[in-house]
Amino acid sequence: MKIERSDLLSTLENLKKKGFSYLLKITAVDNVSSLSVLYFLRNIASNQEETVEVEIPPEDAYVPTVVRLFKAADWYERELFEMFGIEIKGREVKRLLLEKWNGKGAPLRKNFEWGKPYETL
Repeated sequence: MKIERSDLLSTLENLKKKGFSYLLKITAVDNVSSLSVLYFLRNIASNQEETVEVEIPPEDAYVPTVVRLFKAADWYERELFEMFGIEIKGREVKRLLLEKWNGKGAPLRKNFEWGKPYETL
């Protein structure tokens, strides 16, 4: 299901109440003109899956944190920030996955220039 960024938390809360309490993964896709953030949920009792997609503009790339709903979101949100350059609003932990990576540039975006040296901290 495709939703607006402003509806993300309420949609995920409603799905969790309906039994979609297992977060399989969170990832993003660079569509060049927009970014899509995808949340994959599973209802273990009924063995159903639901995908929630939020489309965001690359120049205003952020989504709210969902860690309070799904503890497993922690690493996925860190990956969204570090690899796609998507800011996670409301995150308390700002630590990177790759500790020596300076976070300049987003390696999984299509406009990332590979082959250029990057700085280490």
